[in-house]
Amino acid sequence: MKTEGAVEKVIAGDVRTVARLIRDIDDRIPEVRDVLKALYAHTGKAYVIGITGAPGVGKSTLVDQMVNHYRQQGKSVGVLAVDPTSPFTGGAILGDRIRMQRHSLDEGVFIRSLATRGHFGGLSHSTRSAIDVLDAMGKDYIIVETVGVGQDEVDVVKSAQTTVILVIPGMGDDIQAIKAGILEVGDVFVINKADREGADKTFNELRQMIDMGHHKYEEGKWKPPILKAEAVFDRGVTELLDTIDKHRGYLLEKSRGKRPGRSKERVREELAEMIKNRLVQEVVDRMVESGEFEGAVDTVMAGEKDPYTACDDLLLPKLRALK
Repeated sequence: MKTEGAVEKVIAGDVRTVARLIRDIDDRIPEVRDVLKALYAHTGKAYVIGITGAPGVGKSTLVDQMVNHYRQQGKSVGVLAVDPTSPFTGGAILGDRIRMQRHSLDEGVFIRSLATRGHFGGLSHSTRSAIDVLDAMGKDYIIVETVGVGQDEVDVVKSAQTTVILVIPGMGDDIQAIKAGILEVGDVFVINKADREGADKTFNELRQMIDMGHHKYEEGKWKPPILKAEAVFDRGVTELLDTIDKHRGYLLEKSRGKRPGRSKERVREELAEMIKNRLVQEVVDRMVESGEFEGAVDTVMAGEKDPYTACDDLLLPKLRALK
């Protein structure tokens, strides 16, 4: 993929080029970095919304309805559905794209599934780069739906301006269990399937959890609202989009009119994560190419070393060389 031509096509909104580029990102093709470098100057305009929650709470249904509403408003939308990795192919299980088929022929909507590839925290390593591509493509909104892994799913907050946490009635014990995780990063909470028994109880439990952090919401700080919805019937979706818009206004005011998508804190997080990923990839690739890695595997299999010693023997000499 030639960098200059690819950049021009992405900015022009060419769907095939964008799809191929995101596939190359997911497959970690080295040449894609030059394209991403050139595209970065064209990012920072899209508003990124994270949708997260435990499996079965109706995330995909809600996202589908959100896309429909945004399209009715004339907004273009990108959806990145981070799916569990297939244990056979390493690719994403495309359940989310199947559920959103009604948007497949809409040129204003781009939907892509990304594989977690075993990455805990809800987001794959390639998600942030894919967000940049859709941003440069000119999408007004980018919705990131993360794989439901509960408390570990806090990575979404690092990429989204507004993080929506989805729960359903009857999750009392789960809410208690995850209060130290995703409940602390949510900007908006939605009780989906609110027609079920126990919706009011779930509302009260969420309110108690949020009120426990009352010290954080003093001096005009954003206090996460709790909404009720029945996404499958398109109930409560308009209220959710209005609340997201209010949070966007809050962030804009907080950043004194500057776009909130590229704060110093967010750039610091992204850069640190990028350095970590690149460092790990480079070190492991070199160990594999030199044969050191397989040699260490053989010593562990033969019972000559434990994996902890093998790890130290591989890594410590390289760390000392950096001093």
